[in-house]
Amino acid sequence: MSPVRRCSRTACGRPAVATLTYVYADSTAVLGPLATYAEPHCYDLCAEHAGRLTAPRGWEVVRLADATAPARPSGDDLEALANAVREAARPAERRADVPGGRTADPLEVARRGHLRVLRSPDN
Repeated sequence: MSPVRRCSRTACGRPAVATLTYVYADSTAVLGPLATYAEPHCYDLCAEHAGRLTAPRGWEVVRLADATAPARPSGDDLEALANAVREAARPAERRADVPGGRTADPLEVARRGHLRVLRSPDN
């Protein structure tokens, strides 16, 4: 017997990465990280089948987050990246030169490493 658990789907021999459990009383299918032990009433699924899982009509699918999986970017992360790209694309306005090759920013109050403290533009 192979030490690697395989997908429970018929004719699929890929390694299992998730475990599916049905909670019949709540009409819920729970998909979570691969269980430590193979349980008789649970189904082990490969990444492809876990990603395409659907439940019967009227049932709810609960997908538990895998703590070992890399976090996917959130909307805030993407917005911060877009703002950084916009800021980098703006033409640099040369003010009075600051030692070290940086230009002085009239809104900049303090700097610590790569972080800057800015004064409110209203003041």
